[in-house]
Amino acid sequence: MNNENEGSMGSRTPGGLRQFFHQISLMANSPWGSGPKGGDGDGDGKKPGPRNPWVTPDPVDIQRGRKPRGPSALDELLRKGRGGFGGGGSGGGGGGFNFADSAKVWKWAILGVVAIWVLFSSFHVVPPEKEGVVTHLGSYSRTVGPGWKLTWPAPIERMRTEDVRAIRTMAVGSPNATDENFVLTRDQSLVDLAYEVRWSVRDPELFFFQLADPEGTIREVAESSMRATVANFDLVQAIGPGRVEIERQVQARMQDLLNEYRAGVAIQGIAIRQADPPSEVDEAFKAVTAAQQQRESAINEARAYEAQVLEGARGETAAFDKIYEQYKLSPQVTRRRLYYETMERVLSNVDKTIVEARGVTPYLPLNEVQRRVAPSAPEAATKGGQ
Repeated sequence: MNNENEGSMGSRTPGGLRQFFHQISLMANSPWGSGPKGGDGDGDGKKPGPRNPWVTPDPVDIQRGRKPRGPSALDELLRKGRGGFGGGGSGGGGGGFNFADSAKVWKWAILGVVAIWVLFSSFHVVPPEKEGVVTHLGSYSRTVGPGWKLTWPAPIERMRTEDVRAIRTMAVGSPNATDENFVLTRDQSLVDLAYEVRWSVRDPELFFFQLADPEGTIREVAESSMRATVANFDLVQAIGPGRVEIERQVQARMQDLLNEYRAGVAIQGIAIRQADPPSEVDEAFKAVTAAQQQRESAINEARAYEAQVLEGARGETAAFDKIYEQYKLSPQVTRRRLYYETMERVLSNVDKTIVEARGVTPYLPLNEVQRRVAPSAPEAATKGGQ
């Protein structure tokens, strides 16, 4: 009992626990123990199995004259790692990294990173169609033109480029029937408008820093300007002849509003793509439009005939004035000439009967004979062909 108690008590001591786990590793058929065919090095002549790297040399083995086992591969790896980072340990200055060499490598690596950062954040290339806006610690500093530019490295100074020559297009509304954009006219009618706004950046500084959402502001200004302008036109004018004037007024109104906002934007033009009444009454408005076009066509024809008659009357008046000038010079001759011309014009399309005085050969009606012979000629040709 005393021996058992001593054994149990000894197994609870650190040395006993170490011996207990050592024996378990020796009995296990694993790379950490010898397995059933291996020995434990107790002088029985058998070759010991693989050494357990987790078990330190046993003092009992040392007292029995056994050769202490060397440090495990894991201990060597940890020792070299501690030595490479300047750590201590037995034999730490042997085969690890030298701390002085490691410090030099890190120093050159940091210098290289800093040089690349300065190079890429200080030198800038601004294309010909763009302008660059430089900010110093987040606030506006200057605006530069195209070419190679040098600034302080980031984050001290940063540069943003913007294309000032490109003309951008913003569509408001849609020609599709599912997306209607109704605008109220002066005669309390609704018109479905779809139009485009062409704009460009005039001042990059104001475009970047003055408005939080420049494109959204341009869209809202376009819608408000279009509604304010169309409210001064009737429906017929809005969908027909007044579209050009509406575009001109909307462009001017938008530019004035954006100048007040200091948006740095230039409005290049407005193009109305669609101006139609609501789809519910579209057919009726098309019929009205067709009738209006017919009315305009009839009016144009009447005006053309009027111009033709007036030109003819002016021509006759000019000719009469010339004849009157000749009449004043020789009235007798002019009267006779006018009489002859009038008789020729009157008698040219009627049959003539001339009665001569006694003793004169009567008039032979050759015209009548020719008129009667002319229709009979085709009939004779037809009979001959048969």
